[in-house]
Amino acid sequence: MTHGMRADTYSPRPDDDRAWRDTATRYALVPLRLFLGITFIYAGLDKLTDSAFMKDSGAGSIGDMMRVVRDSSAVPALVDMALESPVAFGCAIALGELAVGVGALLGLLTRIASLGGALISLSLWLTVSWAADPYYYGNDLPYMFCWVPLVLAGAPFWSLDALIRNRRHRETYQDMTSGDRA
Repeated sequence: MTHGMRADTYSPRPDDDRAWRDTATRYALVPLRLFLGITFIYAGLDKLTDSAFMKDSGAGSIGDMMRVVRDSSAVPALVDMALESPVAFGCAIALGELAVGVGALLGLLTRIASLGGALISLSLWLTVSWAADPYYYGNDLPYMFCWVPLVLAGAPFWSLDALIRNRRHRETYQDMTSGDRA
């Protein structure tokens, strides 16, 4: 008696497997876009609606948080800039997170939004979570690297960027073909 797979019950065709892999590859960045978009929208809204956060001082305020991390940050000058106007800085971060999240979620200007997300995450890593020991306990560094594939690839599928690109291609094609008839 031989052991092995029965040919009559399992016979995957290479073309089916390849099609599945091609589809998975094509849409691989969609879950990352959804996660980052929702997370950054939530983070921005959370900051904007937290009355304690949007204050110069007091428990949970952006001002107190910046003063606490100033001496342990990698770039204290960034923290000093934020401390010149903590509420304005907090608003800028929150609105930036909101804009980046919407851009990623909708796939609108995705590369620019993703670059913004990477820069926000980098600045937060260099200031707020720099002192995390070991470094991987701070969440801003992994977020920064999560944005990199979207900076490089954009949102080629299920996005407003793709819709706009496809519309432009159709219009260009129509212009080219109508020019041939004239």
